[in-house]
Parts: sequence; C-alpha cells; structure tokens
Amino acid sequence: MCGIAGIALKPGATLPEATERALDAALAHRGPDGSGRHAAPGAVLLQRRLAIIDLATGDQPLFEPGGAALVANGEIYNYLELKRDALAGVTFATASDCEPPLHLYRCEGLGFARHLRGMYAIAIHDRTGRRVVLARDPFGIKPLYLADTPRGIAFASEPAALLDAGLVPRGLDPRKRDELLELQFTTGAETPFPGIRRLMPGETVAIEEGRIVARERLAALPEGGPEEIAEGEALARLDRALADSVSVHQRSDVPYGLFLSGGIDSAAVLAAMRRLDTRPVLAFTASFDAPGAADERAAARAAAAAAGAHHVEITVTEAEFWAHLPAIAAAMDDPAADYAIVPTWVLARRAREHVKVVLSGEGGDEMFGGYGRYRSAMRPWWLGGRVMRARGICERLRIRRDLAPGWRDGMEAAAAAAAAPGRTRLMAAQATDMVDWLPNDLLAKLDRCLMAHGVEGRTPLLDPVVAAAAFRLPDSLKVRNGMGKWLLRAWLAEALPEARPFARKQGFTVPIAAWIGAKSERLSALLAADEAVAEVVRPGAVAALLRPPLGKHAAFAAWTLLFYALWHRRHVRGLRAEGDVFETLAQR
Repeated sequence: MCGIAGIALKPGATLPEATERALDAALAHRGPDGSGRHAAPGAVLLQRRLAIIDLATGDQPLFEPGGAALVANGEIYNYLELKRDALAGVTFATASDCEPPLHLYRCEGLGFARHLRGMYAIAIHDRTGRRVVLARDPFGIKPLYLADTPRGIAFASEPAALLDAGLVPRGLDPRKRDELLELQFTTGAETPFPGIRRLMPGETVAIEEGRIVARERLAALPEGGPEEIAEGEALARLDRALADSVSVHQRSDVPYGLFLSGGIDSAAVLAAMRRLDTRPVLAFTASFDAPGAADERAAARAAAAAAGAHHVEITVTEAEFWAHLPAIAAAMDDPAADYAIVPTWVLARRAREHVKVVLSGEGGDEMFGGYGRYRSAMRPWWLGGRVMRARGICERLRIRRDLAPGWRDGMEAAAAAAAAPGRTRLMAAQATDMVDWLPNDLLAKLDRCLMAHGVEGRTPLLDPVVAAAAFRLPDSLKVRNGMGKWLLRAWLAEALPEARPFARKQGFTVPIAAWIGAKSERLSALLAADEAVAEVVRPGAVAALLRPPLGKHAAFAAWTLLFYALWHRRHVRGLRAEGDVFETLAQR
C-alpha cells in the first residue's frame, strides 16, 4: 500500500527535479516507510511505500529481466497462488505481492490484470516496448488519476499531487461542481478539476510517445441475470466465499484490525475473522458525544464480546469535528461530501496507534442489496417506485443559483449502462451504485481518510469470489419481508447470532444537525461570505438554511456547503488550512 506518481513522457521531454520532489512530497502521507524512483528515457515512476508485505525486500520500483519496472499502490491478494500456478518456474527477486504482476505483464501484455485478485493501481514502464502501462482494480478500491500535460501523460494516486506539483493548473468544472453539491460525489471519468480524469475501475491503458494507444477494461460484476439456486446451496456457497475472501485479505506481515459498526456487514467480516484467526480480533468502533445521536456501541460491543474480540470504542466529539474538518476536507481532494468522512478519519487516526491495516465492511449493501433505495427501485413507478437520487441535496430546497438540469446526466448514463440484458431492477440498481457511488464516494472516503494517517483499508466484501457468490442471487435471497441483504443475514444468524442480523437496519448517521445547529449563528455569516458558496447559492439562502431548528434536509445541505467551502479553499484556490473551521473560513 502506498502512493504512486509519474509521467509517460513525450519524445525528448523530461520532468524537472523540482516537479519530481513536489509529487513525492504531496504523496508522503500515503507512504511514510520509504520512497522509490525509476527514471529512464520515456518515463519517470515514483513511489511512497507503506510496508505491509515483504518488509525486507519489497521496496519499489520492482524490475524484471525483460526490462520493465513497476510501482504499485495496493495489495495483490492471490500473489502466492500466482507464484505457484501461473508463474511456476519464474525466479522471483523478492517476496513482494506486487512482483507477480510484473512477470505476468511480460507474459501476457495488457491482459496481465485478468489474473489479479486484489486492490491496486499499477504503473509499469516497459523500456523494450517503449510504453507505460497503467491499471486499476475492477471495483475501483485504489485510485489513479491522469492528466495530459505538455511533457506527456502524468499520473498520481491523488489529484492533489498533480495540482501541487504544478502539472495541472487549478480550476473547477461547473458541471462537476453541480454534481458534487447535489449528489455529494461526482460521476464518470472526469473529476471536478479540468484536465484531470480518473482511470476507470478495471481499466488498463498503454501509453506510447505521450498518448494512449490501447485500452482494456475488466468488469467487477459477473454478467447475466439471476441464477436459480436453492437457499441452502446459496448459504453454503456464501460461507465458502467469505472464508476465502477474508482469509486472503488477512495476508499481512504487520498487525491488522477491523472497523466494526453496529451493522451486519462488518459483523459478517468479524465472524469470518473469528473463525480464521488464532488471536483475538482487534476491533474499532466509533460513537458520538451528541445527545440523541445514533449509537452503535451496544450492538458492536455485543458482537465483539461474542467473537472474543478486543474492542476499542472511540468517541468522536463535537470539538474534534470543528477542529479537524478543514484537514479532513483537505484529505478528500477528489471530493465526497459524505459526513461519514468525519468518524472514518478519526477512527483511522486512533487505529494507527495499534495497526497499519484495517478490514472493513464497505460494499456489503451494494453487493447484497441492502439499501432502502434498492427496494424502491424494484417497484414500477405506478406502485410507488422511485428513481435513485432523483432529487438533489440543494435542489430540493431551491437554494441554488442557476442550477443546470444536466446535473443528473452522469447518474443517468450509469443507470443506463447498469441495466444490462437479463438483470432485474434490483440488480440494475446495485450495478448503478457500483459504477460511481461506490468508487467515488465510499471507497474514496476510505482511501483518503485512512491514507491520511498511513493506514491501509481492505474490503473483503468487494472481492471477485464474493461477487460470484452474491451478485446473481435471485432477488428473493437479497430482499425478503421488506428487509435487504437477506442471505447475508441468514448466514450471520448461524455464524454470529449475537450480532442480531435480523434487527432493522439503523443506518449510520453523524449528528451534523446537532453540531451545526449549536454553532449556526456563528457559522452562518462566515459561510455566506465564502466566495465559493456565494457563487452557487441565492442571496440570503445560507442564513435561511441555518435558522434554528435545523430540519434533516436543511442540515444535510448546510453540511454539504460547509464541506464544499473548505474543500474549495484548499484544492481550487490552493490555500492551506490553518486552524479550525471558523478560523479557516475567516481567512481571506
């Protein structure tokens, strides 16, 4: 796990040393354990290392006899199997999990990623082929960003690195700004920064002489509609898949733990870890100090006790919210205005005192059909069915200036692509979330908030073996009696019944209404005066929005504008955060 950056150079171009140093410095938080560099005619590759596997010989870049060099961000979970089977007979220079992809590339060219099971963003410079190859895992767990520059195609694990190094001028795409303010994330390949685009999940590209000449893409989800399978058989298959996935996700040469909420996704991961581990699982749970806030500690505590886990409870306070939010927004350079970034960032900071790796339950709702919006999407409109995310966060309150109607275009394109032949309405809704919401919100949150503290996040429910067992289940094994994730609940009822898997889903909420409401008068004037906010909302809208008492929608919109103001200051205007929220917003 680490951060990578570099450039596929145009003929005759070079990368200045100052630019290299700026890229390296911008990614230092992702890899505090060391740095690596490969420079040759045609390419420069940089890497910051967070040492997880092969602590002794796993430094990057890695090289192979054919003349290729590799840097990577991620983990290849099936590296042992690849060495044993597909690469039997190959002599390896290291015990690194990232060396097998290098030899696979030499054997199979751009198709090398078809053999990989893991989370990864990989860059390979093939000197003999005079090309740079970039690849990203099919679920989009690990990020990678590209930018066309006068020197060639630059890339980095975070767009902030490309901006801070001066490879791309700062700016903001109004279309993407509108997506962010209405959806809380942005869709597709384009980022909010003009000139910076995402390498899409599952995409592999070849770059020669500073331009992309070939492209392949791997799908995260299996093709086809629901399969016919009995519940007992489905449970047995799921049991094997979870054991398999959690087992390989625990491959590590450093201590690891678990982010444990009160929900069933992380409880399922806990149950599988309990079966596999000889030592107690180290589990971390967040709670809040606001009266009336959703409190998952009791449920998490019961599950942890039943599993014999060592349980660490961490309270996220209002004071921490105001003190650290500028730094949290700065970490979210590819923006996701998801308030769960706050507890995730605080949990990661505390977890780093104990471990360098944490497993989490991200992806469970998407993979097994857990969200209430899926159940609505299953119904036709005349029976009360609704299009997902039909109303925007700020649109519904009519506080925006000149909101263009095309802010949903990216969502509609994703929904159209997800409605593949044979898929049910439920499967299409799940696949829609897999395209954008998952990589550009949930996984971006996990990556940035953990890597800000040098912690690796692993997601065993987002795995091809789990996807093969879960995605094509019939709707009746995903949703039953008005309850999602039916099969996963049934499995957990056997594996860890103390987790109360058939209790109604509470949902993970952060008490932003209470926190913002308590400071609404002080916040109102500062937020209204912020130039980025004033540009997008009607005069007087902020004051009206923050007038007590804050309703649910008003609080969510206020939170979104607050995040946007802090994010815009750091990543569009290029200002460093100094002090808490109020001190930061007061700076002009």
